[in-house]
Amino acid sequence: MASDPVARWEVTSFGDDGFVRRTTPPIGSLGPTDVRLRMLAWTVNPRDRLMARGVYDPRIALPYVPLSDGVGAVVEVGSAVTRVAIGDRAAPTFSPGWIAGPPDYAAVRRTRGGPVPGVLAEEIVLPEAEVVKVPAFLSPVEAACLPCVGVTAWSAVVTFGAVAPGSTVLVLDSGGVAVLALQIARMAGARVAAITSSEGKAETLRSLGADHVVLRTAEPRWGRAVRRWADGGVDLVVETGGAATLGESLDAVRVGGTVAIIGVVAGHRHPVDVLPILMRQIRCQGVFVGPRAAFEDLVRACTRHDLRPHVHATFPFAEAPRAVSSDDPARVGKVGIVRNEGAG
Repeated sequence: MASDPVARWEVTSFGDDGFVRRTTPPIGSLGPTDVRLRMLAWTVNPRDRLMARGVYDPRIALPYVPLSDGVGAVVEVGSAVTRVAIGDRAAPTFSPGWIAGPPDYAAVRRTRGGPVPGVLAEEIVLPEAEVVKVPAFLSPVEAACLPCVGVTAWSAVVTFGAVAPGSTVLVLDSGGVAVLALQIARMAGARVAAITSSEGKAETLRSLGADHVVLRTAEPRWGRAVRRWADGGVDLVVETGGAATLGESLDAVRVGGTVAIIGVVAGHRHPVDVLPILMRQIRCQGVFVGPRAAFEDLVRACTRHDLRPHVHATFPFAEAPRAVSSDDPARVGKVGIVRNEGAG
C-alpha cells in the first residue's frame, strides 16, 4: 500500500544539535499481524532529552530514532490483525514485549526511543501486540501523552497507590507525570496537594484540580507543610524529583504510606536519611511505566471520565529538535509535536 517516501528524525550525535532529518523509502509489505501507522502527533519526555544529550544512556548505538510517545492513524493492517482496524487511532506501547504483570529484564531494557527504535517518523510499522487503540475524543497530541507518562502516572496512583475516594496525594511540580497523576488522583476521588515553583504554575495546577498548592520558594520545608495539610501526612507521594527531593517527600507521607519514585529531574544522587522509612514503615516503590494492560486500563478510565491530558505547547514536525530540547520554566504538562500544525 505504501508508496510515498517517509521522513523521520534521527539522533546522529549527542547534543541538542545532533538531530538529522532523513527521508527513506516506504516500509514494504506487512506481515499478517503487522499494523501501519501514519503518525499524527508525538510528545516529549525528559528521558528523550537526556537520551539525545547522551546522559540517559551514553552507550546507545548511533544513529537512533528518538521518542517513545506518539499516536497515529491506522492506514493498513495485516490479514490476521484483530486489535485495531483501518481508520482507528492507535499508540505504540513503551515496552514492546511487556503485555501484563510485573516487568522482567527485557521489559525494562527494551524500550522505545532507545534502544528500540522510537516513533519520531511520519510512518511506522509494528506488530499489533504493540499498539493500543486510543480514545477518539482526545486530540492526537492529547492521546500522545498516554503511552509513557500516562501509564506511569496510572501505575503510581492506581496500581501501587491504590488511591480511592478520601485518599490524599502529593505530586511534585508540574511535569507530565505530575499533572496526569493529579488528574488521575482527582478522577479517583482523592484530595491532591502539589509542590511547584511559581504562582503562575500554581494557578494552572489549581485549574486542573489541585486542592492545595505549596510554593517551594515560600516553604523550603514543604514536606512539613503538606503533612500539616493532610493531618498527619498524605497516603501517596508521586515523587518525580529524585534523590534531592526524597527527604521532603518522606516528611510529607503518613505512617505506612507510599512514596512512588518515578523521576530524577532534581538528581539521582543525594544523601538520604533512611531512618524515617524504617521507623514510619514507609513503602518506597519504584515505578517503571507499566505493561500494555495498564495502558488499556488507562484508556478505559479516560473514556469513562472524559480525562484530557494537559498540553503546554506544540511544535510542528519540522521543528521536532526544538521541541525535544525546549525547557520552558513556565511549562505545566507536556510539550507536543504535531504533523500539520504550527508551533503554539
